[in-house]
Amino acid sequence: MIDVVIIGAGGFGRETLDVLEAVNQESSELVYRILGVVDDLPSEVNLERLAARGYQHLGSIQQWCAHRSGDAFLPAVGDPESRRSIVELIHQVPTLDLVVHPSVSIGSGLRAGGGSVICAQATISTNVVIGSFVHINPGVIIGHDVVIDDFVSVNPGAVISGEVKLGSEVLVGAGSTILQGLSVGERSVVGAAACVTKAIPAGVIAKGVPATW
Repeated sequence: MIDVVIIGAGGFGRETLDVLEAVNQESSELVYRILGVVDDLPSEVNLERLAARGYQHLGSIQQWCAHRSGDAFLPAVGDPESRRSIVELIHQVPTLDLVVHPSVSIGSGLRAGGGSVICAQATISTNVVIGSFVHINPGVIIGHDVVIDDFVSVNPGAVISGEVKLGSEVLVGAGSTILQGLSVGERSVVGAAACVTKAIPAGVIAKGVPATW
């Protein structure tokens, strides 16, 4: 059993709680004991939502670090840049290994880094490489031989075709599609429902059908 602290009280933080709870429910014994959630500025509504599920807000990151509890932490903040900043701030704390919802379909040869989360009903094809601190949201489809660098977020329902390369801190919008063999440069954003038909350079926002920037 691993004592876990979640960083982030927002939507993806609570979705991550769903993933951990589902893993526990599938196992014959408790895999993760969730000690609570850390967040610097949680909204009142998010605190209420956590409390309704029986989870405690453990204070800010600084407060938690001063009296750290748990075996590992899991950053669950959706924005890639913010997630990187959090990890750099508390790099001395062990990170939870890859967490995968039991409903995920995974092909052969998956390689994935620690601190990453794959949510319900995602489909991962063969020979996929996923970096550290990556968020794969519900219903995402990832094709064969895809490479995803660290701190990427792929939002619900996105389709990443085969042989695609996503650079670090890329955000792929909900319902978007990236066609076969293309690349998206680091820190770029693919807008919701966009269709990417050519390689995207670093640091741009691509949107529309076909996607332009």
